[in-house]
Amino acid sequence: MPFPFVRAPRMLLLASFPLLTACASQAVTRPAVPVAAIDVPAIQRPDAETPQWWFRNGAAAAAQLAAQANTGGQHAKNVIVFLGDGMSLPTIAAAHVRAGQLKGVDGESYRLSFERFPFSALSRTYETDQQTPDSAGTMTAIMSGVKTRAGFIGVSQVPRRQDCAATRGQELVSTLELASAAGMSTGAITTTRITHATPAATYGHLPERNWEVDADLTADAKTQGCKDFAAQLVDFPGGLTVAMGGGRTDFMRAGEDDPVERGMVGQRLDGRDLIGEWKQRHPEGAYVWNRTQLLALDVAKTPRLLGLFNPSHLNYEHERTTGKLDEPSLAEMTTRAIDVLKQNPNGFFLMVEGGRIDHALHGGNAYRALDETITFADAVQAALQHTDPSNTLIVVTADHSHTMTFAGYPRRGNDILGLVQGHTDSYDEEGGAGLARDAAGRPYTTLGFANGPGYTGASDVQPEGSKRFPHNPHDYSYDTKGRPDLSKMKTSNPDYMQEAILPMKAETHGGEDVAIFATGPGAAAFHGELEQNAIFHVIVQHAPLLREELCKLGSCNADGVPVDRPTYEAWLQQVTSRR
Repeated sequence: MPFPFVRAPRMLLLASFPLLTACASQAVTRPAVPVAAIDVPAIQRPDAETPQWWFRNGAAAAAQLAAQANTGGQHAKNVIVFLGDGMSLPTIAAAHVRAGQLKGVDGESYRLSFERFPFSALSRTYETDQQTPDSAGTMTAIMSGVKTRAGFIGVSQVPRRQDCAATRGQELVSTLELASAAGMSTGAITTTRITHATPAATYGHLPERNWEVDADLTADAKTQGCKDFAAQLVDFPGGLTVAMGGGRTDFMRAGEDDPVERGMVGQRLDGRDLIGEWKQRHPEGAYVWNRTQLLALDVAKTPRLLGLFNPSHLNYEHERTTGKLDEPSLAEMTTRAIDVLKQNPNGFFLMVEGGRIDHALHGGNAYRALDETITFADAVQAALQHTDPSNTLIVVTADHSHTMTFAGYPRRGNDILGLVQGHTDSYDEEGGAGLARDAAGRPYTTLGFANGPGYTGASDVQPEGSKRFPHNPHDYSYDTKGRPDLSKMKTSNPDYMQEAILPMKAETHGGEDVAIFATGPGAAAFHGELEQNAIFHVIVQHAPLLREELCKLGSCNADGVPVDRPTYEAWLQQVTSRR
């Protein structure tokens, strides 16, 4: 080995995990077996980080967390990973205030569904090449147990971006792929395109997140045999049991009219009708493209389900509800997915993404960001109501944060989307606080952004002053009049864009930790602060069928613990030999 092995301090692991009987409760139990240590190489970081090191380090960290929480006797039959894309801690805090205020109760103390979970932790989100990450590398870490570079989906950090030839042998096996090989049902649902970065990381492998349809592939990528994510989804060995989201035209032949959106046409240049191919491969399954069809399904007679509800991303919840669009909510998709998946006696793995939280934040619009977060929480609640807490591990987290701030000294009960009513300074005397003002005498909002399209200078599409959503500028000028006077502005309007300090075409991600919330068997192992890739290892160490599958791929040590990165070739060979 290039680096000597050393004994990692306090990296502990239960020597064995019984494969029978899910825990009937979340009561902490004492390990019935001795504890063994996992060796992790001592390396010079970051240059000596390798895919294998990341995998082993994540396994050791997860084992230590499990030993500290005494969760070795807890085993999950089903696993659901909820991913709030871009759901930063300020976003969660502002969303629960908003949710409470909408219900007419105290927003500050109100809790979203997942905030009531008994266990929580923090996740470090940096990638191997960036302090502030993207969705591709972060979701790959969560799904595979290996950190990687920005823009990479299901591929290790070794190749260069868009280098298909160098990707061979560097594919990372995902939790969903392990579940499929183990005979469990599998699902991925999202409010974005089903080929977008987060859902693609459950089933896809490419060194370029933007290759969602074959029309996006470079000439070199096509020559080297790279396959776009839409094709990978349909060609997935055995097929996903449930896949729902947007991106319908990525599956349709070029020029073919979309069945709903006038003027939208198919994007595929290879002549493949992927929707037709999916129907042919799964004649017992159901393909739906609107909410009415989805809710009308007899799930007892629906062993497989494909839902493509928009040519691109699904509409924001605000547009969906006010426009009475025939698109399902994330909670409705979650419920229907679980109804299909839980027919399998072997259990299931499901990933649910609230993807448009991220898009609203990129767009500098707090209203929709909070709206989408509340909708995401509704989906978590739906999952709780449709699963058995004794055998289902539910993990709620985010891939990365954003730059939205929650600041000032607003009084208790102040409209979270409104102007700050309260003290200007924490040293102000008690009482008499009214409209807070900045040092130049102008009011300001509680929520704002460090950067983004809400900057008040003139752009090529909107004049100087407060901006209205959507604002997609190409060019910006610095403001000449200073901050606008917001005293006569309705900042709670759905289209109001909070001010940004720096002018940007789109707001950026943030680099700080994000939250993890967990409930169910093994959830207590989520505590403290984790490297993001350790999430995968906590899950597989508490899901017997997933762990057993990793052992079959040669990943496990003498104690039956997955510590070596499995190869995609071995997984593919194992899957194809069974079909």
